[in-house]
This record gives sequence, structure tokens and C-alpha cells, in this order.
Amino acid sequence: MSIDRSQAPPFLLPDQIDLNPPACRLLPGGMRLYYNPSPTIAAVKLEVIFPVHFRTNKTYNPLVSFFTLHMLPEGTQTLPSEELDDFFDFHGSEVEILSGFERHGLGLVTTKKHLKDVLPVFRSLFTDALFPEKHFLKRKSQKKLSLSIQQEQTAARANQLIRAGLFGKDHPFGQYPSEADVDAVSREELIAYYRNEFLTVPQLFVTGDLSEAELLLLEEQFANLPCLNGTILGPPAFESDSGNRQTEEKPKAVQSSIRMGKWMIPMAHPDYQALSFFNTVLGGYFGSRLIRNIREEKGYTYGINSFLGNVNGDGYWMVSADVKGGYGDEVIREVYKEIQRLISEPIPPEELEIVKNYLAGSLLSSFSNPFDLMSHFQRVHFEGLDFSIFTQQLAFIKDFDGARLQEIGATYFSPEAMQEVIVGQL
Repeated sequence: MSIDRSQAPPFLLPDQIDLNPPACRLLPGGMRLYYNPSPTIAAVKLEVIFPVHFRTNKTYNPLVSFFTLHMLPEGTQTLPSEELDDFFDFHGSEVEILSGFERHGLGLVTTKKHLKDVLPVFRSLFTDALFPEKHFLKRKSQKKLSLSIQQEQTAARANQLIRAGLFGKDHPFGQYPSEADVDAVSREELIAYYRNEFLTVPQLFVTGDLSEAELLLLEEQFANLPCLNGTILGPPAFESDSGNRQTEEKPKAVQSSIRMGKWMIPMAHPDYQALSFFNTVLGGYFGSRLIRNIREEKGYTYGINSFLGNVNGDGYWMVSADVKGGYGDEVIREVYKEIQRLISEPIPPEELEIVKNYLAGSLLSSFSNPFDLMSHFQRVHFEGLDFSIFTQQLAFIKDFDGARLQEIGATYFSPEAMQEVIVGQL
């Protein structure tokens, strides 16, 4: 049979996506271990993740948990910092700090060959950390320098202000620390937090080509981890304004950083897939309306994007861009114009097809290796969901005709509830 090479093969979206969730094993101490096999990869990745413990006492400094986490690799009772670094380097391993608003922890990337040797040393970081004063003072100095630099960077400052607008300035997620907050943290506070509040109901996520004996070794190492299983205080409720603009002038800045954001809906909401499609058309990929208008037509910025995020069970939407100095107001007006266009005008069939192909390809390529699979599992797992949401997403992309985009825009993008931030030249 001859092949007509002058014709491109037809493009077809797949009918389904088959994803196998990690196997769950309950350790004797109550910790859950999620294991995803990777038969073709010699690397092993472990992540011990647990919720941040919040106090009701407002005098509590949130930097305590930050410094506690970052000081763990700075030496244990058996290995000082330099020897600890040399040990992991010698065994081709790396310890990763996992830090977020709601959860934090430690990750380990190693090899199947060295797992047995490295695992006990990695585990010791959760029980035998020493918090050396010399290294702690160095960490504090680095943090103060970082905060000082962030105050001058328009993008970093805009991120701080949009968080304060969305969550409220008194909320842990909306606060941004000062150098005085860094000075207020003591080594004694870190040790007390480490012993009494740090390791709360952890979960273990493992990806690798492991035998049953190696999985039993993991269970043995972490089954008796001294976890704190008492009452875990989650973050307080958000107290954001209904709509607000914050500006901060930096006359010497050559650009203006803009952020726009508002609370939306969580991933489990029935409208989430349509909302995600709306966001993609607006600013979620490099051919989006915002890119074509603000980058290609007007030349105000190299890049602008919009995205959906989730925190503490709630969803939010945000626009982020660094633009020519003094054009922040104009860019924000253009964002509203593009939102209104999507609300008032049906999406052209050609554009609809491009976005559907992009979303389907992006979804499928995001599961290209076992480590990606575990990352996506964590994303939905911590939201109380499972892999079925990705199956639903693919089905939605295939069948969506664009008819609901105008309704979604009118429902969720009212300008009255929008938070706006401009930092730089005003």
C-alpha cells in the first residue's frame, strides 16, 4: 500500500487517559505510604510531606516553621553539616526542601543502589537535627538579605501585595516577613517547635523500581517515626476585601509589575473544567488573547499569563505580568477588555479547536514519566480528589463546543471582586 506523503496524517484526540494511582500501604505507626513503581528508572524519589501547624497565638512568628525546615540538613547528632553534605554527594543523593503555605517536608532523590545506605541518614533529619547556632545565624543573614532584595524587586513585591489582598494582611498566607521578624526568631524556638509541633501526621510518597524487600525497608525506617498525632490547627479563614487596588511606586524601576486576582471555585466544582478552558483562552497559553493583545499587538510586555490555583480547599485566579514602566493601568484595562470580549462574543471555531488541541496535548504530556505521575497524584490527593478528575478533563476537552464560555465569564469574572496590584513606575 502506497502512502500519500503530501497529506499530513489526521489529528485525533485520544478517547481516554489510563492512569494507575499509587498503591497505598498503611505503616504500623499509622503513616500512609504511597508507592508508584518506575521499572525503567534507576532513580528513587521519596517525599515526606505533612501539614503546617498553625497556632492561634498571634504573637507566633511564622518564620519559626520556615527556619526549622531549612535547618534540618545543617547537621545531626552523628554527622555535622559538612560531613552530611559529603555523605549525600558521595552516594549521588540530594535532599530537597519542600515548602508551601499549607504543607511542607523533605524530599530525597537517590539511586536504587544506594537506598539502603542513604535511608537511615535521611530519616535522622526528622529526629536528630541539632540546629547549630553558626549555621542558624548564617541562614538568618541570608533571609534578611533576600527580604531586602525582594523589597526592591517589583515582581516579588507585587506577589506580596496580591497575597495580602486575597487573604487579608493578618492571615498567615497574606503576611510577608520583615527583617525584624527574622531577628526575633531564636534557636530555642526552633528546637521547641521541632520537638513539639513540627512532624504532624506525615505521608510518605515514593517513586522507584523497588522490590518488596526494599519497600519493607522503607516501612521499617518510617514506621516508628515519632509523629505528632494530636489536634492539628489549620489556617484561619480568609478575610480579603471584596475589591481593592494597591499601588507602590518605585521611580527607579524600569518596569511595572501587575497582578490581578480573585477567589474562584475549587477543582471539585462542576464548573471548574469550563472555567479552566476560559482561563486558557484568556491567558493560559502562548497563543492566548492576552499574549496576542498585550505582547504582540501593543508590545507592552514579553509575557503575560493567567492561571488557576488552589489553596486550603479554595480556588483562585490570577494574572501576572511585568510590563513597560508606566503602562500598568493600560495593561489592566486591556485585561478587562479581553475578559469582556470573551463574555460578549462567541469564540471562533478555529480558535476553539486550537485550544482544545493544546489542552489535550498538555494534559497527556504532563504524565510523561513516573515522577510527574506522583506529582499530579499529590495535587489531587491533597484536594480530596483522585485521578478520575483527569479522565473527566479529557472528556470535557473532547466534547466542549465553547457555548458555555460566555456564561462562565459573566458568572465568575465580575470586576467588582477583583484585586489589582501595580508596583514600579506608576
